[in-house]
Amino acid sequence: MAKRRLKNRKIRIVAIGSALVTGGAVATVLLPSANAADEKTPEQIMTMCERAKVLNGKQQSIFDFGGHPIAGPSFASDNCDFVETKFETFDGPAEKASIDFPNCEPDATEPAKVSVTWQATTAQGQGKYTSTQQGGAGGLFGALSGSWVKHKGTLDMTVRSATAGDTEQREVPVGKVLHMEFTPKMQRMTGEWRVRIDAREATTVTNATPEQNFVAPEVVEGPVVLPGAAGAPGVVDGTSKAVLTDC
Repeated sequence: MAKRRLKNRKIRIVAIGSALVTGGAVATVLLPSANAADEKTPEQIMTMCERAKVLNGKQQSIFDFGGHPIAGPSFASDNCDFVETKFETFDGPAEKASIDFPNCEPDATEPAKVSVTWQATTAQGQGKYTSTQQGGAGGLFGALSGSWVKHKGTLDMTVRSATAGDTEQREVPVGKVLHMEFTPKMQRMTGEWRVRIDAREATTVTNATPEQNFVAPEVVEGPVVLPGAAGAPGVVDGTSKAVLTDC
């Protein structure tokens, strides 16, 4: 029986996958113009966003993200915008904001009057992605600041933390220990980064490529900040209260 000759043939295997996104999971959402072969992780999308030619409407230089015309890196996308989809306020976790003031002497018969100085510090501008933690006025953090500060009672996100504090006159009942507790008022901004790579026409050395679009979700949290007096830094909005415990 004659052997059949096998011709060299290229076989293209196309894999089509689907992803199920559950609560709390981070997903990369591809717009219709992006195909499965171009899927990116959220972290990759954020890098493409940081290295966009236009970031939130502002033309960038490669030097804005540490690039170099010869050594690189260069631009990774044509455009990136942050689009806010939700904004909410909520109470943050309560924290102890002062030392203890006890009135626990065996012969104590009257409440003790004390001057309580307390202070609490809350981190400002905590994002989902490491690249939003860069600080400074530029880059992704600066792009987020534009959306952040449009809300009432907010502080520029380039400030790493904000504080609240006061000195109060309090009475400590006999057999009790007093300390101050502070609950900051927090805010959460939810949105998404939308990255676009423009379509490219064919050249003598490259093939034509279609437009590609990528989306990565973002959640940013920070304190609600009240304006400071006479140009002083803003202070965290919230509620302070005296907490009494037994000796």
